[in-house]
Amino acid sequence: MSKIAIVTDSNSGITQAEAEKLGIYVLPMPFMIGGETFFEGINLTQEEFYEKLRTGVPVSTSQPAPDSVLRLWRRILLDYDQIVHIPMSSGLSGSCQTAMMLSEEFDGRVQVVNNQRISVTQRRSVEDAIRLAGKGMDAVEIKEFLEKDKFNSSIYIMVDTLYYLKKGGRITPAAAALGTLLRLKPVLQIQGEKLDAFAKARTTTSARQIMLNAVINDVTGRFGQPLENCGMWIDFAHTQNEEAAGDFQKEVLSHFPGAQSHIDPLSLSVSCHIGPGALAVAVTKRND
Repeated sequence: MSKIAIVTDSNSGITQAEAEKLGIYVLPMPFMIGGETFFEGINLTQEEFYEKLRTGVPVSTSQPAPDSVLRLWRRILLDYDQIVHIPMSSGLSGSCQTAMMLSEEFDGRVQVVNNQRISVTQRRSVEDAIRLAGKGMDAVEIKEFLEKDKFNSSIYIMVDTLYYLKKGGRITPAAAALGTLLRLKPVLQIQGEKLDAFAKARTTTSARQIMLNAVINDVTGRFGQPLENCGMWIDFAHTQNEEAAGDFQKEVLSHFPGAQSHIDPLSLSVSCHIGPGALAVAVTKRND
């Protein structure tokens, strides 16, 4: 049986300490902040990130340098036969395509998974990979399984402020001004490659109801599951909004008796485009 290593990036929400406990490897995502390079979970905490974001210092995302990826893989392959590398969604970053290109020089020993996940859904893919490797699957089989499973999840995100969407050019200044005037709370969706508009709400309460309804529709309609013991992960994420995320988790899970759940801070690669105060809920098919 091949000895398989699992690699992901910090967009999964898996910290370096958690990675060590799980026996996996996490590439820290780099950020350019005020002309300096920082690495998520290494020399950049969640608190420091939001503090810098609020000051108006220019913040931009980047992808891991090819050299850092290659060094990690080569070090791992001294002790492992194969690597399953699970980066963030190819629709949100070029890091997946870069990794796929870099893997070509490893004669199949490195398999890069393009299953279009991020944050809590990416975490679930990592957990699936660990379980499948434990069952004796090789890297190619794990990659194929995860890519076939890629559309079996959705994330819904309520944005608290339109400022950062406007700043990043994702909406026009006029739309942002109108939305701010009307106090709109847009709900975004990640299903597959892109971060897309899903609905508009006038209040936080109505935005939360929209997301709850979307999850119920996914579970009962898209996946054809009952609400009780639905066989889905119902996970939550937030941008510096932990207390509200906990309250929202209780509210949503009251509709899904027996569902298993997890809360993480939302990936900083998404957070820099939507700012603090956001809430997210994700529904993911369980494969255990």
